[in-house]
Amino acid sequence: SISVGVSDVLAVCCSNHSVHLHSRETLRLVGELQGHTAPVCGVRFSHLSPHLLFTGSADGTLRCWDIRRPGSDASQVFRSDSTHSYCSFDVSCSERVLCAGTEQVEEDSFLVFWDVRMVQDRGETGSLLGVYSESHSDDITTVKFHPRQADRLASGATDGLVNVFDLSLGGEDDALVTTCNCNSSASSLCWTGKDLDQLLCLTHDEGLHLWDVARPDSDDTLTLLSSADARPMVQLPDGASLEYFVGGTWLSDEERILLVGGSNHGELHLLDCSGRGLRFIKSLRGGHSATVRCFQWDAIGRSLLTGGEDGQLLQWKAGAEEISVGMKDSLKSISSIQLKTKAHRKQATQKGRSKLA
Repeated sequence: SISVGVSDVLAVCCSNHSVHLHSRETLRLVGELQGHTAPVCGVRFSHLSPHLLFTGSADGTLRCWDIRRPGSDASQVFRSDSTHSYCSFDVSCSERVLCAGTEQVEEDSFLVFWDVRMVQDRGETGSLLGVYSESHSDDITTVKFHPRQADRLASGATDGLVNVFDLSLGGEDDALVTTCNCNSSASSLCWTGKDLDQLLCLTHDEGLHLWDVARPDSDDTLTLLSSADARPMVQLPDGASLEYFVGGTWLSDEERILLVGGSNHGELHLLDCSGRGLRFIKSLRGGHSATVRCFQWDAIGRSLLTGGEDGQLLQWKAGAEEISVGMKDSLKSISSIQLKTKAHRKQATQKGRSKLA
């Protein structure tokens, strides 16, 4: 996972449970955050304070760090039940609420909520708001707050369900406004569309679904695009191979969905995604030599950041005629919590993907 804030630093979670801080311009390593004792499931910069970074981990904690003091302990620690192991999290755009999705605990899995404002220094459960326990029945692999509406939350799990909540409506039954079925294990979610009222869902077996969730009570169809395996939907030039999807993101300036896919040898493919289908844009070659696990679009720097199993963090910038490899930095390994969930580990083995070091 990679996160880019408005400051000159970007954050990358690594397989040794640490988080590396890199210069946005040169990718030079400028700091390291240590404290988690299990795989890190994500990193998120604060929306309001550019020097604050949130991290989540399978060790059952979310942590808030001051990146101005990279050698120090986390300034805040968020916990819930001791049996909870987190595999996804996000922070609302108002930065009032943190939400984490847990792995399955016996027969249950939970969405856990904290009030960020109430937590004290080194806080434990004092800021815990509560949990949703009925909406998913397996590992909750992705949690995404709406970029503009602080009470709107989407979650996806290995049970094949993608739920949309309006937290302002109260309890879990009332707050659940829409349920979509991707018929597979959800790997990532992204709010898209001009009004950010569409959801893009990718699955662990390369399925792709695009839903309109603007009017959950409407009789109009929610599904704009759906494929159990979206790889054959686009023809690549020169016999190039599209073996997996890394993820998707909404480019607000261009008002389109950028979908990133790749081959197991490190080649990347940029695709345009809409209700009409997928369209090939560009292939990126000469950078990675193994599977790419994560990416982030840097809107300020107008560059694409990618991290792969080859231990490289790469920056791709648009030149006059083509996109080429920019700065690079070597990492021990880019971590991907998607390989830590039970269902994805099994599917990844079937697909021949190597486990990260």
